[in-house]
Amino acid sequence: MKKKSIGIGLLGLGVIAGQVARVLTEKADELAEKVGCPLILRKIKVLPQDLKRPQAKKMSARLFTTDDDEFFREPGIDIVVEAIGGEKPAFDYLKRAINGGKHVITSNKELIAKRGIELLALAQKKGVGLQYEASVGGGIPLIAPFKHDLVANKINAIYAIINGTTNYILSMMAKEGTDFASALKKAQKLGYAEPNPENDIEGTDANYKLAILTSLAFQMRVRPQDIYCEGITRLTGRDFRYARELGFAIKLLAIAKQNEDTIEARVHPVFIPQDSFLAKIDGVYNAVHVEGDLVGKVMFVGEGAGARPTSSAVVADVVSSARKIALGVGSLSTWKEVPGKTIKPMADIVTQYYIRLAAKDRPGVLAQISAVFGRNKISISSAIQPESDEKTKTAEIVIMTHPAGEKAMQKAIRQLGGLEVVKEVSNFIRVEDIEGG
Repeated sequence: MKKKSIGIGLLGLGVIAGQVARVLTEKADELAEKVGCPLILRKIKVLPQDLKRPQAKKMSARLFTTDDDEFFREPGIDIVVEAIGGEKPAFDYLKRAINGGKHVITSNKELIAKRGIELLALAQKKGVGLQYEASVGGGIPLIAPFKHDLVANKINAIYAIINGTTNYILSMMAKEGTDFASALKKAQKLGYAEPNPENDIEGTDANYKLAILTSLAFQMRVRPQDIYCEGITRLTGRDFRYARELGFAIKLLAIAKQNEDTIEARVHPVFIPQDSFLAKIDGVYNAVHVEGDLVGKVMFVGEGAGARPTSSAVVADVVSSARKIALGVGSLSTWKEVPGKTIKPMADIVTQYYIRLAAKDRPGVLAQISAVFGRNKISISSAIQPESDEKTKTAEIVIMTHPAGEKAMQKAIRQLGGLEVVKEVSNFIRVEDIEGG
């Protein structure tokens, strides 16, 4: 029997949830035409303080409840949309919704990265859908292409700029010569960075998103703690100046590679060639470069955050779920793990490196530094001394290496720090040669 309407329950009324409620209301006729029947917003679970929001005051008071049980007892809810964020209580809410036979949709990257596999397995068991397009890349279509359009491919590599806040900060530092603190302050003033930006600048947000993408792309469970993660706080204006002189840009990249039975998964700043496409992704934009054995190299680009782009992805998932319900189509929530794959330890990664250090400005210093690299079997590609300070008798030395193992490099850096002639290892940054990217 064809359904006359499809009921929506909304968890939360923050920035994203408020925009979703607005779209469901203002585009009701258009969405009904796309689905084949009306989508009715039946109940919104909120915290008491949410009732003071301007969006809440524009809506009927009967829509709102602060009581969990009242929300889940509401008759006629077919789809539950979660937009409260965090692991708890979101996990418990979605688990309860799935056990109640409801399709669920979330934009919650932390939840999907940490508990998504459990929820997918439960949804499959209960015959309902779990969709999470907005959890990575905001409004950029990413999850659906990985689940459907790229399914015939063996994905070999993913290089992704998937945090708009850090990309904005790095763009400011590169183009305007701004220091990190000033760039962060401007990002906060413009609303691109949270008052507490730790999850962004320490790479945690990108870590969650990469965990989701790698789990999908490589059909294995990749948890946030499996991914090496390093933020952008050590970067200075000097690093950007030397990067530019050497023909590179600096980006915070989420990187995943598949090599036979091992997977690389890491988030950290990198030097990438200035002529690569990813190097040109500036401001709050996101971009995901994917390499498949059949499709070759493809790129997904767009605004990765914000209420409007994110609500676009959430409502698209609502429409997709509603169409299945209207047509009586069963759930397509599936998860199948391919056994035998392991995460490669960070110590086993091989890449090139940029090292910047401060050393005493006297004869024989470079020879001592080169000897450390030689003992660790690290080949130097170039070494320059761009600056020296006559007063302190200190020289800045910039070294680029050929490909080397991470374990050997970390050992060399410790040994460099122990040399009497080296005052400080100021920074080291990994280098990725993304061909044609």
